[in-house]
Amino acid sequence: MRIPPYYRKPSWQRFFAGMVIGGVISWFVFLYIYGEWQEEYSKEIQTQKDEISELKNEKTIWQEEFKKLNKENKAKLTVQSIYIKITNKDKYHLDQLSVLEIEDDVREDIRMMIAKDIDTVYNSRKLIKKIIENKTVKANEKRYKLKVSEMTIHTTLSIELELAISD
Repeated sequence: MRIPPYYRKPSWQRFFAGMVIGGVISWFVFLYIYGEWQEEYSKEIQTQKDEISELKNEKTIWQEEFKKLNKENKAKLTVQSIYIKITNKDKYHLDQLSVLEIEDDVREDIRMMIAKDIDTVYNSRKLIKKIIENKTVKANEKRYKLKVSEMTIHTTLSIELELAISD
């Protein structure tokens, strides 16, 4: 078997040369188009990576702020301090030290309400009132009973008391 002698005929030579030149040109066109696509996709991937990293940073910032707000809201929903005030101290001519001792004594009795949530304190308001009103305090050689005149429950438990001489 032998290869036909096409290389001697110019029409076949032109045909094969055209095929080779067409193949080379089409290969370069393919490489150019493929390179453009790759460059476009590389840019798109890079912008997506940048966007993802930016979104991750924003997400961490939002999460930190959310945690901080949760802590603040949790602190707002708990009793932070107790404020006691005796309203009729002038009626019994009590000095400031005696008033302060009475207020501190009452504050000591109900200090377990600090750091409790407001709902729990609200539900136990009658218990707080009974704790205070069943207490007899001694000041200036006299015994006094306490009466709750006003109680406000918020982040500060505010209680206004009235004194009455005990029997």
